[in-house]
Amino acid sequence: MNRSKALVVYSGGQDSTTCLFWAKKHFAQVEAIAFNYGQRHVVELTAASNIAKAAGVPLHIFELDLLSSVSHNALTDKDINVESDQPDHRPPNTLVEGRNMLFLTYAAIFAKSNNIHDLITGVGQSDYSGYPDCRNDFILSLNQTLNLSMAYEYRIHTPLMWLNKSEIWRMADELDVFDLVRNQTITCYHGIPGDGCGTCPSCKLRNRGLVKYLNSEANGQIE
Repeated sequence: MNRSKALVVYSGGQDSTTCLFWAKKHFAQVEAIAFNYGQRHVVELTAASNIAKAAGVPLHIFELDLLSSVSHNALTDKDINVESDQPDHRPPNTLVEGRNMLFLTYAAIFAKSNNIHDLITGVGQSDYSGYPDCRNDFILSLNQTLNLSMAYEYRIHTPLMWLNKSEIWRMADELDVFDLVRNQTITCYHGIPGDGCGTCPSCKLRNRGLVKYLNSEANGQIE
């Protein structure tokens, strides 16, 4: 089995960019796959293309128009405003139902066609927005389903699964891409690069983690 090649599910955001460089450290050959699914922050794909090119990683971008037609949420429906606060009783309205399952399934199909067994995704449940498809149980289940459905042995890597946002910033720093991740990635749901709008849930989570990490570094603390 070829364990020298890996495919990263890539968006151009903080988490997937950190995973991209994690993959470059752990695998001899790395490719990336991204999707245009009608997201309001589609500019993230421009960031993804630029970063992947600079990193020397081939990026394959595919259209998933159907996703925006069957799921109504603030990321694919511009008539729905992005909530600024995280609701306590449900996931935020930026949840795109089934997105990670579809992304990883298409990535797996592409990977098999290219003799790749290792898939890498930036999902995590330690410090996240309550999306059910970011949980470890889901990834383990999908990994088994993909193996069975295509009679092919995959291994889904989730380097960020048990890290909070502060720890993810630390990983980027340890990979020597802290400035790149901070300035060139797009995590903001409104498509603003770097520190973003500061008001959407994604920016709040990212920037809280950044402040915590910078403070811990300034104080010489280790979490």
